[in-house]
Amino acid sequence: MDAMTPTAERSRPTVAPRRRLSHRTVMTVWTTLLVVVVGLAFFLPLWWTFVNSLRPGAETFRYLAPLSWETFFTLTPTAGNYLTLLDSDLGRAIGNSLLVSLITVVAGLVVCSTAAFGLSAFRFRGQSALFAVVILSFLIPFDAIAIPLASMFRDWNLQNTFLGLILPGIGNGMAIFLLRTFFLAIPEELVEAGRLDGLGWWGIFTRLYLPLSRPALIGAGLMLFLFQWQAYVWPLLMGTDREHILGPVALSNLQGQFQVDYGVLFAASMVLVVIPLAIILGFQRYFIQSVTTTGLK
Repeated sequence: MDAMTPTAERSRPTVAPRRRLSHRTVMTVWTTLLVVVVGLAFFLPLWWTFVNSLRPGAETFRYLAPLSWETFFTLTPTAGNYLTLLDSDLGRAIGNSLLVSLITVVAGLVVCSTAAFGLSAFRFRGQSALFAVVILSFLIPFDAIAIPLASMFRDWNLQNTFLGLILPGIGNGMAIFLLRTFFLAIPEELVEAGRLDGLGWWGIFTRLYLPLSRPALIGAGLMLFLFQWQAYVWPLLMGTDREHILGPVALSNLQGQFQVDYGVLFAASMVLVVIPLAIILGFQRYFIQSVTTTGLK
């Protein structure tokens, strides 16, 4: 029996040990699932809006209860709602919004970058207090001061003018804060080398600070664009005629007093969403870099 024991033991089938998932793998799986769920929560309402913009307004809520595959898909898409927009004021309003937003970005970057340069490159009495005012400016909601500010603009005859629509968006405290943070990370050795080469402060600003801060400038420009593009209260107060109406106000005007064509309304919403979405996706890499980076690589 003792001689047969090793043979018997060798003849037993070997059972592979169970492989246990590591804690890191489990966390990765759950994080991925969470990201997918959150992504779907944001994507499905946008997709539902897009699908209903391709349907007649009378069929908007036809497949909403109970939910089915036809809720999020349509076999008979139509571009009639988008063609209807061409006969409305929305086309002019979108053009006005693009004009106002682009001018705001260009002028705002000039103002905000020079202000950030002054707050980072120079040392003067009251600098901390001035920067605290800048911080406070973007902590206060703009809608809280829109009505008294609109009264001042009316006294200056700036109502129903593009200048009146653009001016409040030029000085953005958040953009100044972002640019100043980036400027502070630029080594002082570069500034001293530029001064030794004969550059004045304007040359240092345009030849050193601005080229090195391209991601921060793009991030600040996106902030200025989105602030102006999605603004509603200020354009509602200052752009009351057809020549100066902006996109969000024109979108709200599509709702009739007794009847609402939801197909046209959703089509207009998609147009107003696609433009900033395309810009954000195009500059996403620079925007993330501007937020996550605080110095030179």
